[in-house]
Amino acid sequence: MQIIKRNVELRVDDSLMRVYVAAPKPEGRYPGIVFFSDIYQLGGPITRLADRLAGYGYVVAAPEIFHRLEPVGTVIEPSDLGRMQGNDDARRTAIAHYDADTRAVLDFLKSESSVLPNKLGSMGFCIGGHLAYRAAFQPEVKATVSCYPTGIPIGKLGKGVADTLQRTGEIHGELLLVFGTLDPHVKEPDRHTLAQTLEKTGVRHQILIYEADHTFMRDDGPRYDPAATDAAWNELISFLKRVIG
Repeated sequence: MQIIKRNVELRVDDSLMRVYVAAPKPEGRYPGIVFFSDIYQLGGPITRLADRLAGYGYVVAAPEIFHRLEPVGTVIEPSDLGRMQGNDDARRTAIAHYDADTRAVLDFLKSESSVLPNKLGSMGFCIGGHLAYRAAFQPEVKATVSCYPTGIPIGKLGKGVADTLQRTGEIHGELLLVFGTLDPHVKEPDRHTLAQTLEKTGVRHQILIYEADHTFMRDDGPRYDPAATDAAWNELISFLKRVIG
C-alpha cells in the first residue's frame, strides 16, 4: 500500500513536540499506532520502520521523545558520542513527561478523521519498546508491540525509578514482545522476569525470540539481521491484524 508522510506540531507542557506521521494513501479509516523510537530519535532507520508499518494499513504517529531537551528535528547519530547524548537525554526526562507525550499522541490519533478511534495500538524499539509497554496502560490501547524493551525489570527509563513492571496488571489489551538471544541489554533473566510477570498478572501476550542482537531491526548498523527482521514483521503484522485489524 502506498503511503503519505507529514510532520505534525503538538504542544505538550508548552514544549514543541514534532510528530512524524505516516499513513496509507488510499482514503479510508485505519487503526492508529503511537510509535516510539530508540534513543537516536527519528532518523532514517526509524522512519523507514514507521513507513513500513503504515504500508500495512495503519496511521503511524512517531513523536520526538526528547523534545524537551533537543531542538525540533534533532536526529542523534548512532555513535559513541550519540549514545552518550541519547542516554543522557533519557536520564534527564521525567517519567511523567514520557507518559504525557504518549497521552498527547493518542489524543491526536483519536482526533484524526482517518483513524478508527477504537482501534489503537503502540509499538517501539529499545527505550521505545519500554515506552510502548507503558502506553499499554492507557485503556484505549488494544495492541502493543514491544521490541527489545530496555530497563523494565529494574525501572530504568528516565529521571527516577519507573514503576512499569509493577503496573503490568493495568494492561487490558494484548502484548507482543520481540527479543534477541544475543542482546546484551535485555538478557535472559530480564526476559524471564517479564514473562513471569505477564503470566502472573494474566495479561494476554506472546513472546518472540530470535537468535539476534539488540536493535536487530535497525537497518543501518552491524547488528541488523534482515532474516530475523522479516520473520518478526510477519509475526507482528499478523498480531496487529488479529487484534485491531
